[in-house]
Amino acid sequence: MTSPVPTPLHEIHQALGASFTDFAGWSMPVRYGSETAEHHAVRTTAGLFDLSHMGEIEVTGPEAGRALDHALVGRPSAIGIGRARYSMICAEDGGIIDDLVVYRLEQERYLVVANASNVGVVAPALVERARGYDAVVRDASAEWALIAVQGPASAAILAPVTDLDASSLKYYAIDAGTVAGVEVLLARTGYTGEDGFEIYCAPSSATAVWEAITEAGTPHGLQPAGLACRDTLRLEAGMPLYGHELNRETTPFEAGLGRVVSFDKPDGFVGDAALAVRRDEGPRSVLVGLVAAGRRSPRAGYAVVDPDTGDEIGTVTSGSPSPTLGRPIAMAYVRPSLAAAGTKVHVDVRGSREDAEIVDLPFYSKK
Repeated sequence: MTSPVPTPLHEIHQALGASFTDFAGWSMPVRYGSETAEHHAVRTTAGLFDLSHMGEIEVTGPEAGRALDHALVGRPSAIGIGRARYSMICAEDGGIIDDLVVYRLEQERYLVVANASNVGVVAPALVERARGYDAVVRDASAEWALIAVQGPASAAILAPVTDLDASSLKYYAIDAGTVAGVEVLLARTGYTGEDGFEIYCAPSSATAVWEAITEAGTPHGLQPAGLACRDTLRLEAGMPLYGHELNRETTPFEAGLGRVVSFDKPDGFVGDAALAVRRDEGPRSVLVGLVAAGRRSPRAGYAVVDPDTGDEIGTVTSGSPSPTLGRPIAMAYVRPSLAAAGTKVHVDVRGSREDAEIVDLPFYSKK
């Protein structure tokens, strides 16, 4: 059995007393103390995350944009230099292989950021789909470490340690500069529902970047934050997680993300015919939010039940107590006919029928 791979910041996490888990083959910090305290820090001040397990794939060349237009459901060729877009790569049958963020760094250079669990599938798929285009696909994951600072104080924390004006960087934009005197790419993106930044740097520079941000953030109440609070933060923000809300059996239309699909592309794209059918027929199930009436949390895999008929009408995909709302919340796929906000349902929590109500997503959005 292969041991999980440590990130470049593993020794720092150990010194901070982190608990670790094997996540997609990486040894990742789950929490450093209280995951609830880390969650609240991100909502009120800021949290510092090590995301070096994510995959980075470079696509370069005169036809890099066209190649990505064919490979993905969106239109990366229309992304402005220094900007980013959320997209997906789908199979021929429309099933989601992964959800991605695509950055256009230069006219002929893109950076595709994939989930750690899927980079081994996404990179070869991009290579195959780029055949016939004047473009080169290269898995550059080993060349990047990724650190995120998320929360309302994140711009103020970065200000003294970077030569970039973080506060003026647009949302879903990226720029090259320095943090702690080392070269980085600074993006204003995130996965928490808060303002925040992701910093791409060489693995050898990760410690210097982490330590500089930690020092600058201490007066603001910055806390290191692990995967556990990252999950509750994204759940509150209604953000899907691959392997839960997104998978090969789900299309963007079930997930409520049909807006990221562009059908009007000259070369078409892989999966376009199947997705057009799903668009026209309508989704077979709909992703909704659930708020539990009691204190027991719905969890992934639990059945959602029609209280009038006792019929199973859906399945929970993610669930947890919400530190911000103080109530258990969940996301679930349910029948379209019973997906309206305000619908009362039951969730089968280990054999007990618990009351819940369908609500619109997200559960939380920053003011």
